[in-house]
Amino acid sequence: MSDTLQAGAPFPWRTFLKNLAAIAIPVALQNLLTTTASMIDTMMIAPLGETSVGALGLCAQFSSLMFSGYWGFVGGGMLFFAQYWGAKDDGGIERSYGLTWLCMMTVAVIFGSLAIFAPGLVMRVYTDKPVIQAIGVEYLRIVGFAYLMQVFSMAMSSLLRATERVRIPMIASMASVATNLFLNWVLIYGHLGLPALGIRGAALATTCAAAVNVAVIYLLAQLTGYPYLFRVRGHFRWNREHLRNYFTKCFPIIVNEVLIGVGNMVINITLGRQPEHVIAALAVFRTLEGLIIGFFAGFSNAASILVGACVGAGKLDTAYERARRLIYLCSGIIGLTGLLLIAMNYPILTRMSLSGDSYDAGLRLLVIYVIVAVIRMGNWIQNDTYRASGDAVTGTVLEIIFMYLLVLPCVLVSGFRLHLPYWAIFLCCYIDEPIRYVLMQRHFYSGRWVKPVTEQGMTALPAFRERHGRSAGRQTC
Repeated sequence: MSDTLQAGAPFPWRTFLKNLAAIAIPVALQNLLTTTASMIDTMMIAPLGETSVGALGLCAQFSSLMFSGYWGFVGGGMLFFAQYWGAKDDGGIERSYGLTWLCMMTVAVIFGSLAIFAPGLVMRVYTDKPVIQAIGVEYLRIVGFAYLMQVFSMAMSSLLRATERVRIPMIASMASVATNLFLNWVLIYGHLGLPALGIRGAALATTCAAAVNVAVIYLLAQLTGYPYLFRVRGHFRWNREHLRNYFTKCFPIIVNEVLIGVGNMVINITLGRQPEHVIAALAVFRTLEGLIIGFFAGFSNAASILVGACVGAGKLDTAYERARRLIYLCSGIIGLTGLLLIAMNYPILTRMSLSGDSYDAGLRLLVIYVIVAVIRMGNWIQNDTYRASGDAVTGTVLEIIFMYLLVLPCVLVSGFRLHLPYWAIFLCCYIDEPIRYVLMQRHFYSGRWVKPVTEQGMTALPAFRERHGRSAGRQTC
């Protein structure tokens, strides 16, 4: 990652792809393991009926809302981790991690408390089906205890990934997934002399797996001598300047994730009023969507690190050229992944309890999603690249504006006013993606998204701005 691109020199594809693979593949494998475990959870719950599958899917949407609440801090933290890592500033990494950890755990406490103490309220928000509500309440009361541990492990994993220690979170995920699968087998159906707990068994398995994930990360970090997780005093040595800089950069990301999370909750509430076979199909689709996103997140993390570290080190032209190639490379990879899922739709959907009308609904949702995924992930990779480079505003503003002025009105009108079919409501969820893609591409070629937070990066910025200010008008989208 220390290569610097000289003016007029050919792009070092071999080194670039090697660095990309070294970061992206372990992260993608980690995410795929987690998503595969979710798929197997759904398969193991399937014999309990479509109602149980639908309830599990709606509980997952509450977890996704929590994800939106803390992911803004992950995105902001990664910005600082990557740039300070490129600048070799240990103190900056430690302070940024401590602040990120504290903010994330605050979100985890709020959502964990809601799941444990007010699960009925949560389920009534997401669906009007009493049977599904009752099953979801049983699950949330237990899995709420996992939320603290899941968010804690995510905070540690984000730091490890940004500092190129991607194998530790991957190994921890392997141990966690193995624990989850084994305990699912034991607790859902009552093997090894234990009682069959059904949906509560799945929740207990998830909670134990979360504890294993945290324990393995801590153990491996200590055994490998990784310093940043254990310098606790350094985590909380903040000053006014650092706090101001952190929240100034993070605030747009936090606002973006929270508002988008709320918008997605409204979408899920609308879709949660559909017939039960559609709710079951949506639950299965969300699991498969997690498979696509989990695979893609490895490349998104790699983009943030490869670009952000160069920006922090003052290698701004290298960061720009890397970002330009990553956008199109990642979009192509995600398109191929989606086509593979469509080709394997029959065995996957049927093994996850879908048949008849629910199978048809699941297939239709999957096809619509794969068509828009290439553009959607192109927007995502650009936004993550901008954030890692210091521009947390552009993608945030565009995403919020289009979510609240275009997507949500279309979803609500189509669902509650026009009573359109579920697939038409679902298609409205992505109506903004092509427009945002054009606007994001224009911003990319301007180079204005490069905004360093380190001294090395800010020193190199004027010359970079001058070069790209002259050439932006000649670029095409």
